[in-house]
Amino acid sequence: MSSTKPKAPKPHITELPVTWKNWYQHINWLNCTFVLFFPLAGCITAVWTPLHLYTALFAVVYYFNAGLGITAGYHRLWAHCCYKGSLPLQIYLALAGAAAGQGSIRWWSRGHRAHHRYTDTEKDPYSVRKGFWYSHIGWIVLKQNYKKVGRSDSSDLDSDGVVIWQHRNYIKCALGMALIFPTVVCGLGWGDWMGGFVYAGILRVFFIQQATNCVNSLAHWIGEQPFDDRNSPRDHVLTALVTLGEGYHNFHHEFPSDYRNAIEWWQYDPTKWMIWTWKQVGLAYNLKEFRANEIEKGRLQQLQKKVDAKRVTLDWGVPLDQLPVLSWDEYVAGSAERALVAIGGVVHDVTDFVKEHPGGRTFIKSGIGKDATAFFNGGVYRHSNAAHNLLSTMRVGVIRGGCEVEIWKAHQLKGVDRAGQQVTRIEKVE
Repeated sequence: MSSTKPKAPKPHITELPVTWKNWYQHINWLNCTFVLFFPLAGCITAVWTPLHLYTALFAVVYYFNAGLGITAGYHRLWAHCCYKGSLPLQIYLALAGAAAGQGSIRWWSRGHRAHHRYTDTEKDPYSVRKGFWYSHIGWIVLKQNYKKVGRSDSSDLDSDGVVIWQHRNYIKCALGMALIFPTVVCGLGWGDWMGGFVYAGILRVFFIQQATNCVNSLAHWIGEQPFDDRNSPRDHVLTALVTLGEGYHNFHHEFPSDYRNAIEWWQYDPTKWMIWTWKQVGLAYNLKEFRANEIEKGRLQQLQKKVDAKRVTLDWGVPLDQLPVLSWDEYVAGSAERALVAIGGVVHDVTDFVKEHPGGRTFIKSGIGKDATAFFNGGVYRHSNAAHNLLSTMRVGVIRGGCEVEIWKAHQLKGVDRAGQQVTRIEKVE
């Protein structure tokens, strides 16, 4: 009786290397048609299609509205639930978002939530770790294995009437709002049917798609990380200018449910300003803001990380717990051979510094072989912060017995010495 071995499952195309024979199988031709081929055709047609002033102005205004459909609608209202909108506002944002040609609210939000949950990992649908261009447009024009994309919970959107209606009728909404509506407005308004189709339709959609893609690429590539540097999101004004305020991405990834991307009044975030304006006229409510205390804690922690990174590059002397323990007699005997002084229970070798002591040799020699704590910490002269730092680099031992290491005086941070080492008392050795 013969037995047949079960066939191994066929690998997904994304698991195979790109070759001259299979390169076309890696491409998502449907997406390429909408995000590359149509815009290319629009650029070619624009060569012999004059751009009228009214069409240009309308295209800019419509661009801004469609952009808000993505930033204020898809992103902050539905993907992150940063605020709540009235039904008229939701309908406006759903239609404006469709005019940007970036998929339905439900599809877009699901992917974006996965991006936040799995930032910079293999499960991130547009991870910048796969390269700048992959995060910008490669994830759209190349096939993805959606079984490997991280899961996200979008059950709340499944009960949203506006979201479901737009999802089920997305093709009609997208064609109507992205191409037909601007064509009709320009055609009936001032007779520019072709200009409306090319400039206010095709090219406007292309530019807004590229601007939105910058949030996935540029916002993870250039700028500062004032709140956390464990992942790639960054803050930069250039990205904010391109994306209607979405460029303060480091803040956004740390505090995603905040309706603001920019928290300073002078930072460019027109999406925030529009949401605030809608609140004033009763169209938006329940605007969420993270507590200022938590935001400042994140900022301070990141500053501390930078300080710590700089600290380790400097010489703070041998840590206290790594110094040899000396008896008082050993210390005194050693002082006959070298210029040793004991300050706060720590022995310092100042041999090479005696000649350079700003107060003169006599004063520093008077403390050799003695307990010079009072001399150094104000009994004779209250030394500067620089003097304390310099002294720490001269440590050679700690005293055993009645002069264990003391916590430094008022010039010290509580419980931490100048080298950033936790101060621990040296156990007495018999």
